[in-house]
Amino acid sequence: MIYHLFIEPGPLADILPGTNVFKYLSFRTAWGLITALVTAYLVFPPFIHWMRQQKMNQIIRSDGPESHLLNKIGTPTMGGVCILFGVSVATLLWARLDTPATWMALIVMLGYGAIGFYDDWRKVMYQSADGLAGRWKLVLQTLIGGGVVAWAYGSGTIDATLPVPLFTTVHIDFANLWTGAPTWLGWLYPVFALFILVGASNAVNLTDGLDGLAIGPVMTSAATYAVIAYLAGNSRFAAYLGIPYLPGVGELTVFGFALVGAGLGFLWYNAYPAQVFMGDVGSLSLGGTLATLAVLTKHEILLAVVGGIFVLETLSVIIQVTSFKTRGKRVFHMAPIHHHYEKLGWSEPKIIVRFWIISIILALVALSTLKLR
Repeated sequence: MIYHLFIEPGPLADILPGTNVFKYLSFRTAWGLITALVTAYLVFPPFIHWMRQQKMNQIIRSDGPESHLLNKIGTPTMGGVCILFGVSVATLLWARLDTPATWMALIVMLGYGAIGFYDDWRKVMYQSADGLAGRWKLVLQTLIGGGVVAWAYGSGTIDATLPVPLFTTVHIDFANLWTGAPTWLGWLYPVFALFILVGASNAVNLTDGLDGLAIGPVMTSAATYAVIAYLAGNSRFAAYLGIPYLPGVGELTVFGFALVGAGLGFLWYNAYPAQVFMGDVGSLSLGGTLATLAVLTKHEILLAVVGGIFVLETLSVIIQVTSFKTRGKRVFHMAPIHHHYEKLGWSEPKIIVRFWIISIILALVALSTLKLR
């Protein structure tokens, strides 16, 4: 909004001195982060107070670690509402609103957030850990994510190619999988992209089990893709690095770092011992948002590295369930894997910080691949 007010032909252009600075993406990104951080920081105290008055607390599963039944009961949930509010305010203020990519990211974030909100609401209203049935979550995630991906593909914001990390010219072209392949095969890419959105959304949801555990990797992943968006949206940097040049996608830099800022504001209250949990409204939306950034920046495969913690958590559940159903034996003491380490006697802060360290290392590895081509 600010860009459109102060930059030509905005109504306030050239009226106030120094407003030319608003055209610089780096300046708007910095203030987007600050705006999201301050907004989240300020809205959380009244939100937490109100949630406690309404007794809208996190429902703790009886089959989880015993310590959770003692330490986490009575903690307000649905803190993701404040995260999404902070990101939305910062993005609408500081990003250019004439770029479709900005709206696509916002729609997925808020759409998936609405699914999570309803899920959380059912849990606290009915005092049950079940919430919205899993099949309905998948249906709604597919409808919202599928609509945005189809819009992006149909409008040309993304194409049917899948770049391969570490290689400049190697990519998978879904529209030309073989000589003479029908052009409609290009729509296999949106299907693949939708799979990433739904998968990442639920992967972050699985990771959100300890105080601050999920938000740390979410912030490192968001910052990584914000940097990639900045590079991909700049023709000179994109050409130098051999990555796809994507006009307009640079505005996702503001969005990505706004997510980092709101995440920091949330972490202030979610750090161990947590005063509030993000709930499904946070985890489902943030996971889908990270996947949207990966798709819109055309670095989809790299998400497996950037979000390696989420992949690990998901694989641990798949391995545990598969092993128990096929062999009648468990591989881990408890899944997702962060609970396994709790059962081994690791303290909660130790697990959280070590997972954060791994996430930061993975983010650096992912960024290094941009140069290793």
